[in-house]
Amino acid sequence: MTLVFPPAGLWLLWRGSASLGIKLLGTLGIGLFALPYMALILFLLHKLTGLRFEMQGSPIPVPTWQVTDYERLEKARSANGIAPISKPQVAVSKTAAAPYWTDFRGPKRDGHYEQQPINVDWVKSPPKLLWKQPVGAGYASFVVADGLAFTIEQRREQEAVTAYEVETGREVWAHSYAAHFQEWMGGEGPRATPTWHEGRLYSLGGTGKFRCLEAATGKLLWQHDVFAENSCSNLFFAVSAAPLIVDGNVLVLAGDPQGRDGRMLIAYDKVTGAMGWREMQDKAGYASPMLVTLGGERQLLVHTARHLLGVGPGDGKVQWRFPWRVEFDNTIAQPIVTGTNRVVLSAGYGTGAVGLELSRSESGFTAKEVWRNKSLKNKFTSSVLHGGHIYGLDEDILVCLDAATGERRWKDGRYGYGQVLLASGHLVILCGNGDLALAQPLPDRHVEIARIPGIKGKTWNHPAIEGGRLLVRNAVEMACFDLR
Repeated sequence: MTLVFPPAGLWLLWRGSASLGIKLLGTLGIGLFALPYMALILFLLHKLTGLRFEMQGSPIPVPTWQVTDYERLEKARSANGIAPISKPQVAVSKTAAAPYWTDFRGPKRDGHYEQQPINVDWVKSPPKLLWKQPVGAGYASFVVADGLAFTIEQRREQEAVTAYEVETGREVWAHSYAAHFQEWMGGEGPRATPTWHEGRLYSLGGTGKFRCLEAATGKLLWQHDVFAENSCSNLFFAVSAAPLIVDGNVLVLAGDPQGRDGRMLIAYDKVTGAMGWREMQDKAGYASPMLVTLGGERQLLVHTARHLLGVGPGDGKVQWRFPWRVEFDNTIAQPIVTGTNRVVLSAGYGTGAVGLELSRSESGFTAKEVWRNKSLKNKFTSSVLHGGHIYGLDEDILVCLDAATGERRWKDGRYGYGQVLLASGHLVILCGNGDLALAQPLPDRHVEIARIPGIKGKTWNHPAIEGGRLLVRNAVEMACFDLR
C-alpha cells in the first residue's frame, strides 16, 4: 500500500499491532520513500498535463498551469474573436494628444504619472476593464504613443516587437525575428522595455538584438547586435535596461564586456544608427539608465553590477562612482532622486537601502553615504517619492521611509513582488499576482482604498499609464483598465 499511496501505508502502519519502535522506524522509511514518490508524481504531471514550476520571488518554486506556449495563445485569441497574430493590420491614425508615456516607468523613469487626473474613488467606481487578451512571454512593460501601445514578447522561437491599439487591444503590427532567451529561474522572453521617440521605436531583445523600427508600421530602419559588435556577453537574466534617448543619441547597456575591446555603454545616432561612442568596461546591471540633474549638472545615473555611476551624457565618461554590491549582481531597482544632490538606492537579497549625497569640488563629484538600513529591500521593483517620503515594496510588503533620514515610518499590506506607480497623489499598485490596488501615500499610516482583480499569473512587469488608461501585462496575458 505504501508503494501505491504512501499516506495509506502510514495509516495502516499505525493501525496495526506493531511495537512503537517499529512504527517510528516505519514512519521514517515511508517519509523517505515519499520524497521520490512525490518527485515522480510531479514529473508525470509536468509531462502529461503541462504543470510547470515557476520562481515567484521566494527560494521555493511554485507549481502552476499558466499557459505560455504561444501556439495555444493564438487559439485562445481566435476563440475570443481576435484576429490571428500573424495577420498584418492597418496602422491606426495618430491621436491629437502629444505622446506622454514613451519611456520605461514614464517620462522621467521615476514611476510618476502627471499627464491628467485619474479616478481615485475605486470603492464607488472601480476601474473599468476595456480589454484583456493573451500575450507572449517576457518581462517588458509598455510604452504608448499615437494611440498604440508597444512592447516586446516571446512567440515560440521568435522575439516579437508588437504594437496594439490602446482602445481595443487589436494588434496593429508585429516585427518578429529569430531569438529566444530562457533561464530556469525567470523563464523565457525578453526583459527590456522598448523606447518611443519622434516616431521611432527602439527595442533591445533578450539576446542582444537592438532594432530601430518605424513606430507606425513596424518597418525595420536599422539594427545592431550589441554583443557581437561590442565584445560583450549576455547577463544571467538577460540584458534588461531600456534604451535611453539623450540629445541626438540612443544609449544601450550591452551586457558584460569581455577582453580589452569590450565596452558596455554604447551610443548610436538615434536617426541613422551609426556608432557614436563606446565607453565603460564594467558589467551592466539590470536597472535602466536615467538622465537627471544632480548638483546643478546634467548627468546619467548608470547601474553596473557593483557600482552606481554618474556619467557624462555627451561622452559616457565616468564622473563619480559609489560602490553598490547586490548578491548575484542583481541591481534591479531604479535610483530615486530625492533632492537637488541626493539619491536613494535599494535592493533585495538582504541588501536594503542607502541614501547618498553628492558634493562638488574642483576635482569633480564625490558621493557620500548619508544613511543606510534594511528597511526597504526592492527586489524586482522600484519605489516612488512623494512629499519627502519614499513608498515602495520591502520584498512584498509596502513600506514608507523618510527620504532624508531613511527612518521607517510604517510597514503594512502585502502586495507580492509587484510594482508601484504614483498618480493623482495615490499609489497605483500592480500586485505580484496580477491584482490592482489603490493606496494613499500617507507618512503616518497605511491606507488601502481598494483592491480589484487584474490579470492572472505571476506579474513582475511594470504597468504603464497613458491618457488615463492603465496597461498591465505579464508572461501570459495583458489588459487595459480605464482610470479616467
